[in-house]
Amino acid sequence: MNQLMGQFGHPDSDAVPALECRNVGRTFMIKKGMFAEKQPLKAVQEVSLQVNRGEVLAIVGESGCGKTTLAKMLLGLLEPTTGEILLDGVPINSVSIKDIARKVQPVFQDPYSSLNPRKTIEQIISLPLKVHEIGSKESRRARVEEYMRLVGLPKRLVHSYPNQLSGGQRQRVAIARALIMEPKIVVCDEPTSALDVSVQAHILNLLQDLRKELNLTYAFISHDLAVVEHLADWVAVMYLGRLIEFGKAIDIFNNPKHPYTRALLDSVLTPDASLGLPEITLGRGLPNPLSPPSGCYFHPRCPDAKEQCSAEQPALIENEDRLIECHLYK
Repeated sequence: MNQLMGQFGHPDSDAVPALECRNVGRTFMIKKGMFAEKQPLKAVQEVSLQVNRGEVLAIVGESGCGKTTLAKMLLGLLEPTTGEILLDGVPINSVSIKDIARKVQPVFQDPYSSLNPRKTIEQIISLPLKVHEIGSKESRRARVEEYMRLVGLPKRLVHSYPNQLSGGQRQRVAIARALIMEPKIVVCDEPTSALDVSVQAHILNLLQDLRKELNLTYAFISHDLAVVEHLADWVAVMYLGRLIEFGKAIDIFNNPKHPYTRALLDSVLTPDASLGLPEITLGRGLPNPLSPPSGCYFHPRCPDAKEQCSAEQPALIENEDRLIECHLYK
């Protein structure tokens, strides 16, 4: 597996990936009822991914596929049940949470709920500096103003509160707070899904500009493939906690191979109104992750399913320009 990931996610064999997952899994023990026994829920299973400095890795899939659980592990907020995560080649479990925060920072989905409504914009953005005891009060204030300028926020908002800002401005505050520690990696968990379409475009362009200016590495979690196409270098498609397709973004979008990836792309809205609404081909809803289907997890919804698919779990294999977990490819 690591050899395959080395070829597809790590073209320079001598370079150390900025971020790497090695057979990472996370299992939760869940109760169905008050008096029921706990059952294992495998939220993430045997996921191996890596991304180089300055690149964008998009992790996509429906709600419940394990994207957010994986994001929390990348941030050091959850420990993997199996496998390991490395930052610049160092296992994340050997690094203190404060040191992780200096290297990896999050941008969350809802900018309003992720900002303290009782704090001013200056207090919110400068909080990481205060926690890490970096600089004086005056130097922190100057740094806050610098990062406000960097994300396109006017200086006059420094004493404002989150409820006085628009959704787009609040997300810019969240981005400034993430960047003020000068991290190398930013984990973006659905950072534009709570914003309207016009604001989404501004935030995505801002993230692109910041990536180039600061040489940032992004792990971008999303269910919206239209957003991913605009930003990503690499795409990892997840389904019920499993990595089922991985490759360069241009290859995934031009020639999706896994039936699930094709269905996701077919469901993307297009700006051309004459094309109408996309056809949804996924059929029935996502299976219960507490009792996943036998064989390939996707086979009950797959239009190309064969008898083998319900009996045998496919392996993640190399197929031309990508990795894929599907019996249709050998």
